[in-house]
Amino acid sequence: MITVLLADDHQVVREGLKLLLEQEGFHVVAEASDGQQAVQLAKQFQPDVAVLDVAMPILNGLDAAREIQKVSENTKPIILTMHTENHYILEALQAGAKGFVMKTHAAEDLVHAIREASRGRTYLSPEVSQTVVQAYQDKVDVRSEPLSRRERQVLQLIAEGKSTKEVAGLLNISVKTAETHRTRIMVKLDVHETAGLVRYAIRRGMIEP
Repeated sequence: MITVLLADDHQVVREGLKLLLEQEGFHVVAEASDGQQAVQLAKQFQPDVAVLDVAMPILNGLDAAREIQKVSENTKPIILTMHTENHYILEALQAGAKGFVMKTHAAEDLVHAIREASRGRTYLSPEVSQTVVQAYQDKVDVRSEPLSRRERQVLQLIAEGKSTKEVAGLLNISVKTAETHRTRIMVKLDVHETAGLVRYAIRRGMIEP
């Protein structure tokens, strides 16, 4: 039986997906409401597949996918999203996602995506496939990420409107360390105000507009 971790910050969505997946014979071993919790549960349960919403608080689905593969290397991430913009899709593929499913078609596509991912294959929703082909033809450049793992976490929290003190508390670091990360992020990105950081986070798929 294929084991699945579900991560979405909307409980109603999780309940609906869980019902669907269990009817199809999958075993939902754990549910998470944010990306950080998803990583912890993946480490604990080592599921075959992790279904991750892109827009989750504290740690987004793309970064959660990266982290999950470090703590549970056999878990295959599948990304759920409302967006078909090529930067979301290409970022997801770079993050090691084995599936990219549109929320509008989640019921039809997700079951197929989980079966394909558990076999080590990659599944993309039809609209997503078209976007990937177009991006390839247009030679879209997915720039390498200049930020470290920790800097990405700090950036997401800043973009979500958290204060330096709140960032420090959530990541279990000192306020001084959080401030250092913030300064380093601004230098690396050549951005000098919070609004610019928010725009960058949206562009890289860390938060939704």
